[in-house]
Amino acid sequence: MDYRLSLIFTLPEIILTVSSLILLLVAAFGGVKSARLVTILSVVALFGASAYALEFLTNPSFEFGGDAFYGLYRMDGFGSFAKLLIYFAAIISLMVAPRFFKDSGAYRPEYPVLILFATIGMGLMVSAVDLMTLYIGLELNSLSAYVLASFIRNDVRSSEAGLKYFVLGALASGMLLFGMSLVYGFAGSTSFSVISDTLTGDLSTGPLIGVVLVLAGLAFKISAVPFHMWTPDVYEGAPTPVTAFFASAPKVAAIALTVRVIIDAFGSQTSTWQQIIVFVALASIVLGAVAAIGQQNIKRLLAYSSINNVGFLLIGLAAGTEQGVSAMLFYLVIYLAMTLGSFICVMEMRDADGKPLESLSSLAGLSQTRPGLAAAFAVFMFSLAGIPPLFGFWGKFLVFDAAVAAGMLPLAVIGIAASVIGAFYYIKVVKIIYFDDPAGEIVRTGHKTENSLIALMAIAVSPLGYLAIPLLAPVTATAAQALF
Repeated sequence: MDYRLSLIFTLPEIILTVSSLILLLVAAFGGVKSARLVTILSVVALFGASAYALEFLTNPSFEFGGDAFYGLYRMDGFGSFAKLLIYFAAIISLMVAPRFFKDSGAYRPEYPVLILFATIGMGLMVSAVDLMTLYIGLELNSLSAYVLASFIRNDVRSSEAGLKYFVLGALASGMLLFGMSLVYGFAGSTSFSVISDTLTGDLSTGPLIGVVLVLAGLAFKISAVPFHMWTPDVYEGAPTPVTAFFASAPKVAAIALTVRVIIDAFGSQTSTWQQIIVFVALASIVLGAVAAIGQQNIKRLLAYSSINNVGFLLIGLAAGTEQGVSAMLFYLVIYLAMTLGSFICVMEMRDADGKPLESLSSLAGLSQTRPGLAAAFAVFMFSLAGIPPLFGFWGKFLVFDAAVAAGMLPLAVIGIAASVIGAFYYIKVVKIIYFDDPAGEIVRTGHKTENSLIALMAIAVSPLGYLAIPLLAPVTATAAQALF
């Protein structure tokens, strides 16, 4: 094995690891006063890691990728593209966090360091081609996430969210680990390629249970039905910047990991996993739509929206084709813009005392008091609903088109029909904003950073987003091709 090449292939993780350890020392010696400096340096480190991920994705010299550390880690276009999305989401989450925590006095330099540790874990997840690397990356991300969820120590809801996430996350990790041990026992290796070559033909009961348990553990991480139960409570209880982070970066990492495990490790068992993915996709779409209708908390509503969108993403995976994976990656780009924009809008919901507001009723008549924020909310809601000509429609169209091309017309038809249910609660939010009598609760003026990010995300999911198709389409196709 060439250690020099291995170190080059893992440069994004090395940069973030060294940076996080140094910044941890800065936080320890500098105390609370160093929070702003640590945040800025964390963003710089993420930009540095992004530069190398972009180099691996676009440089023809790295077109075919390569394995590092005896086949435990793979640098390829798929992993590099997923990392760019993860780093982008982490940067946005760090940019909006200081001002949110400033009013409560809860912001500390440990926050950006935890984000970096979580991001390192996610980088390992999307590049893992071995069950051992997969589990290490997953746990590094999860352990950081548990602390982030309960970051405001004097807030009961935040502490409760962290505890629920920890308990249910431990259960999911146990299921995943047990499934991995069964797969290893019958395949004789933890390498994805060896597992794919060994588990061929009709599976016996043992390895079949192993595959199901692995998929169940991964379904928890992407908050897919029926392993979604933690999502609404954690999203509601965690601080809003943390919720924005959970709904974006870890979601991308978990979905990319699920795709890699299914295609690389269980690619020869299409008939086994395809039925599971189809069921989980449809269940997530329907439950995410129906359960959101009665929600009165905007963060819980967006939690069910996240579950709903995971269902649409899994339709692309159910196709099991290069086109399906490419459609998923394109959808993830649009999903990030819609989700981050929506949660930054939620951060702008504050009363005269600066206290965060989360109820749908507080949005009543927002169009008259904050017309710019109201317009952005409407753009994000309509885009999440997949209403043309907004860019969110194109993401749904791509995954449905991939399903039809793979001969799964009934799945596409049911998915399209179920998406109509989801449109109801998105339009309900717009109705409250534009047609209800003003509540006058949201009065705080936005900050330049938040306003600029909201405007940027709104433009990205507006019809102007279609101009990015010639740029994004070949990149997502190249990234998907790396798996096949």
